[in-house]
Amino acid sequence: MVKNTQTAADIFVATLVQEGVEYVFGVPGEENLAFLDSLRRSSIKFVPTRHEQSAGFMAATIGRLTGNPGVCLSTLGPGATNLVTSVAYAQLGAMPTLFITGQKPIKSSKQGQFQIINTVEMMRPLTKYTKQILDAKLVASTVQEAFKLAREERPGAVHLELPEDIASDFVENNSPSTFPSSPRRPIAEDKAISQAIDMIERSHSPLILVGAGANRKRVSRMLEILINKTKIPFFTTQMGKGVISERHSQYLGTAALSNADYLHDLVKQADLIINIGHDIVEKPPFLIDQPNQQKIIHLNFSPAVIDLIYHPDLEVIGDIANAIWQIEERVTAQSSWDFTKYNAVQPLIEQHLSMANPSSPIHILNSIRATLSDEDILTLDNGMYKLWFARHYPTYLPNTLLLDNALATMGAGLPSAIAAKLLYPTKKVLAVCGDGGFMMNSQELETARRLNLDLVIIVLNDNKYGMISWKQAHMGLPDFGLSFNNPDFVKYADSYGVTGHIVTDDQNLSNTIHSAFKSGGVHLIEVAIEYSDNKYLGKNS
Repeated sequence: MVKNTQTAADIFVATLVQEGVEYVFGVPGEENLAFLDSLRRSSIKFVPTRHEQSAGFMAATIGRLTGNPGVCLSTLGPGATNLVTSVAYAQLGAMPTLFITGQKPIKSSKQGQFQIINTVEMMRPLTKYTKQILDAKLVASTVQEAFKLAREERPGAVHLELPEDIASDFVENNSPSTFPSSPRRPIAEDKAISQAIDMIERSHSPLILVGAGANRKRVSRMLEILINKTKIPFFTTQMGKGVISERHSQYLGTAALSNADYLHDLVKQADLIINIGHDIVEKPPFLIDQPNQQKIIHLNFSPAVIDLIYHPDLEVIGDIANAIWQIEERVTAQSSWDFTKYNAVQPLIEQHLSMANPSSPIHILNSIRATLSDEDILTLDNGMYKLWFARHYPTYLPNTLLLDNALATMGAGLPSAIAAKLLYPTKKVLAVCGDGGFMMNSQELETARRLNLDLVIIVLNDNKYGMISWKQAHMGLPDFGLSFNNPDFVKYADSYGVTGHIVTDDQNLSNTIHSAFKSGGVHLIEVAIEYSDNKYLGKNS
């Protein structure tokens, strides 16, 4: 009788398939060739990248957009250390992601400590779960546990190390078990809901804040019903943009600065803030400096993390959408509510923006917005321009503006766009990168070209690290240490087989973006940018 035998690598990959994984991104090495061969024989598409960090950014973006963990692969030692930034990106950004690293044989070794570091311990402070697989029989259950923990609120990064000899071990009749039951998220208790309703109805000028947690779980429909019923105005954090369309009459804006901001001045005038899906890792969307006057309701999957700037009066803990539904069913809009003080913010911001110069971020983002439909996706790297896009890029659907306001790392814009395009091949996907962030992972132009993607990348060129330069000037310090020289971006694009463009004005930019999408393929568009209009980000101009 022939026994059904598979290697641990085969079981690992079969479990990934069962968990719904379509892509694995990465840079393999000698220690995971068995795993790579198992991938070759599976339905999963393996995408070799040009750097492990990029692979992690791509996998994290898959997790962010689908709610199912994205997966990436590296070898041991330097391959694993190259993943660290993207692991932190996934963890702080609440993006479910499985990071797989290889390791030398653990049952015997002929190479001493060559390339060996304690990867599991390195990953421990950066992940929700990290483990070395020591027994081939435990592969399926360990992978399933990792996926479960990556998905659970708060989602994040998990890591598994698969040693070379364990990966090649044969296991008899150890196919992946059936899926464990999907646990239902707990709902908020009735007493907390009643207290929230009482606080809302007793308030005079309530506001709703929409945070990253609301974007993760697609609570748009229930939240819009609540806002339509109560007419309570709302504003968003950067990672909460798009949960409710910014065309909505009650939308006030996006909190992107910490002070000297029109929107923040309005927030201080609210006597109650209903904070939906707030994530403590985001730069504070408001500062509580009037604790005896301003009340805060924390409505989220998990309890609040209390600190000097955030200490809510009531915590409504449970499934966000269900809690909103319970409140909407029972709350009554009050005739005594006064929202007139909030009406002044948009005209003041628009007045400032009308004075913007032609090379300012506002003109660039307006040109981009004009070329993309509501459901198309814009990904941002990190830089000064991100504040402009967060404040002023109109976003109409969840997860159509992908920015990072958690780790806020440079280098993620292009990899994130590649992953988004793989997921949504019929949508237009456009990446905006500063020249500094773009050059950190610009080699992934080759990956995009190899995958035959239709993708547009805009590189904003100011020959310096613009955000730090802005802070340096704001502190009254001399200009020092932040300038650099760039390549000829058109020639650089051409060297990868990518179509390069350089544009100098709004009309030319809009036309170039439109023609790039129409012609297909990968296009890089260089746009000069300058930040003298940064003074218009706040009110003190």
